[in-house]
Amino acid sequence: MTINVALAGAGAFGLKHLDAMKAIDRVQVVSLIGRDRAKTEDVARTYGIPRVATDLSETLRMKDVDAVILCTPTPMHAAQALACLRAGKHVQVEIPLSDTWADAESVLKKQQETGLVCMVGHTRRYNPSHDWVHRRIQAGEFSLQHLQAQTNFLRRSNLNALGADFQHTTADNVLNAHRGYQVAFLLEPPTIEQTAGISFDGGVMPQKSTDFYPKLLTGMAIYKLQQ
Repeated sequence: MTINVALAGAGAFGLKHLDAMKAIDRVQVVSLIGRDRAKTEDVARTYGIPRVATDLSETLRMKDVDAVILCTPTPMHAAQALACLRAGKHVQVEIPLSDTWADAESVLKKQQETGLVCMVGHTRRYNPSHDWVHRRIQAGEFSLQHLQAQTNFLRRSNLNALGADFQHTTADNVLNAHRGYQVAFLLEPPTIEQTAGISFDGGVMPQKSTDFYPKLLTGMAIYKLQQ
């Protein structure tokens, strides 16, 4: 059985997904969605994708699409994931699932109603070093007392992984840093009862900054664990 996949967001991480799927048997990308049609068509030609769209809803009407991968900006994730599930498509969402708790719960509820797969790109659980620690905690060999995680984006400009201008927000930096689900994975089943975010910056990061160091640490998250 071949799984027909549509991918939304032909940017830095969209390309990573396309490269990965080339190495997977019985998976083919049948549609590529992007805001800039010309650029999206260029990527589609490179990867041999037969159809291009600028509107996700157009692709969701295609009966031969089994699943959708969302590599779009964070504020779009929850609404697009809901649209995919309502259309009867399995969906994988890049992190974070949402920038609000309520929207994330809405996606969870719809997934439970439909029974479809809704996977969030929590790649750290497949990292050998994280898995090593996780298995030892589960076996009772380790007891996690304190975990500190820090993510630095060493860029003087607000750019994406391809070096293009991109409006990273504080929410992106807090939620994309893998901290929350990293703790949840290590202590699985998760026992996070409260999450609070503290922002040093707030809003969209500046495109250019000579005030370098303060713009690196644009946010942090605090997770209260229930023992």
